[in-house]
Amino acid sequence: MKYLKNVATLQYDPEKCTGCRKCTEVCPHAVFEMKDGKAKIIDKDRCMECGACALNCEFNALSVGSGTGCAAAVIMGMITGGEPVCNCGGESGGVKSTRCC
Repeated sequence: MKYLKNVATLQYDPEKCTGCRKCTEVCPHAVFEMKDGKAKIIDKDRCMECGACALNCEFNALSVGSGTGCAAAVIMGMITGGEPVCNCGGESGGVKSTRCC
């Protein structure tokens, strides 16, 4: 699924990447793949800016600003007529989560 073309604020610094694979494990839309021992962005337009990758990158190789993230919350807000609520934050099993994706 693609969100909005060419608007994701996802930034990646391959020099800081240690190949821990956290980003590939937590990204709900498979934005990353591992290649030659480092993460690689395969399709930035898949990013919904939930922030799970940046929250779990202990090496600050990833950053993402708010924007199109929490798309599910926005859609549910529209359907129910309520305010979008992301409930972002928290941790489960040692993995930080936005809980909104």
